[in-house]
Amino acid sequence: MSRQCPGSPNGTEPGAMRQRGNGTGRAVEGCSSVSVVFPLTMMITGIVGNALAMLLVSRSYRAKGSRRKRSFLLCIGSLAITDLLGQLLTSPIVISVYLSDRTWKAVDPSGHLCAFFGFSMTVFGLCPLFIASAMAVERTLAIRAPHWYASHMKTRVTKTVLLGIWLAVVAFALLPITGLGQYTLQWPGTWCFISTGDSHLTGSLFFASTFTILGLLSLVVTLACNLATIEALVSRCRTKATATRSSKQWGRIAIETLIQLLGIMCVLSACWSPLLITMLKMIFSHTSFEHCKGFSGEAQSSELHRECKFFLTAVRLASLNQILDPWVYLLLRKILLQKFCQAASAVSKCSNNEWKERSITLSEEIRRTTA
Repeated sequence: MSRQCPGSPNGTEPGAMRQRGNGTGRAVEGCSSVSVVFPLTMMITGIVGNALAMLLVSRSYRAKGSRRKRSFLLCIGSLAITDLLGQLLTSPIVISVYLSDRTWKAVDPSGHLCAFFGFSMTVFGLCPLFIASAMAVERTLAIRAPHWYASHMKTRVTKTVLLGIWLAVVAFALLPITGLGQYTLQWPGTWCFISTGDSHLTGSLFFASTFTILGLLSLVVTLACNLATIEALVSRCRTKATATRSSKQWGRIAIETLIQLLGIMCVLSACWSPLLITMLKMIFSHTSFEHCKGFSGEAQSSELHRECKFFLTAVRLASLNQILDPWVYLLLRKILLQKFCQAASAVSKCSNNEWKERSITLSEEIRRTTA
């Protein structure tokens, strides 16, 4: 039996291939340039990045004077834990199925592993999106309503919201157990996800539609809140548009925060929009990429085949978000902001003493604007 192409959320894109079988996860033949190095690299990078983010958050949370930023740190830590668990629960399954040189049906004849994989994909897909939305709302309240935020936003509230997100998403992902929805094996037979093409089952259509709508809604909330935060920062910069040193420093801090917010929006949109929009298109057209498992050699260049490859790419982009999250929200933050200040310092010909003083106060001022 030939080795399966790891055309999965954590695998490489399948090249020219010829597939046998009847949609039961039969291995594909003739895979070109297929290597398990790529999914392994993604898994290791995600584990290292999220573990490092958890370490930094833990140290900052225990530090003195962290009371004002604990809600933000709790959100960051929860996001890192969620992404880390997603990597640990899904990537090893894909890699194991690929390396075993066996079909999914041979590895999982009962279908329980497929259901677990689909459940994990759903939970660790929606949870990061909802947590990102919660962080965007928290950031907007801190900037636009600082007095209300200081008096009402306690760590207990943040913990309750995060726990509610987890419980709600897990409950939703368990709906297929009650018959409302279905997790099925996806092309080319190395991963499982929500079924979108069974138009005769109202439960499956409802479950897939709800997942897509919830994902798009969380994206809209995150983008809207980040735009509101950007607008508030720009407005505040205009009111402080004087020649004083403190005003100039506030302007630099605001610009740096804007850069990070724009980066967050770009990463979220690029990683999740292709998958959610593609799923929405499949739901309305009553199609499914499960049909990709029935390709013949002559159908390789068909429109359906190109759509199948695009769907795999979209899923990989969504999986890539688990790796990028800790870097966008935390790890690259200090590096990028320092580089920006260095460039601004060179342009304005700031003295070395001013740069040192600005570097010392930068971290404290950024935390005040986001925490």
